[in-house]
Amino acid sequence: MGFLDRLLGDDQQRAATRYAGRESATDRAARKRRESYHRKGIQRAARQGQAWEDRDRAQDRRGRWYRPAR
Repeated sequence: MGFLDRLLGDDQQRAATRYAGRESATDRAARKRRESYHRKGIQRAARQGQAWEDRDRAQDRRGRWYRPAR
């Protein structure tokens, strides 16, 4: 238990009683972390997919011994 928790009390308990209907600061921080993790994963996958597409198109332009250039 941190100093602020001892001084101010548990924010989840306070959110449940005093601020009914609102999420606690801890829950909000956890939600933001999950959203950030999800968003970064999507961005990383999009970058990897674009890099693959760029390599594939470059290979098509160059041509290979087993596949003639278009």
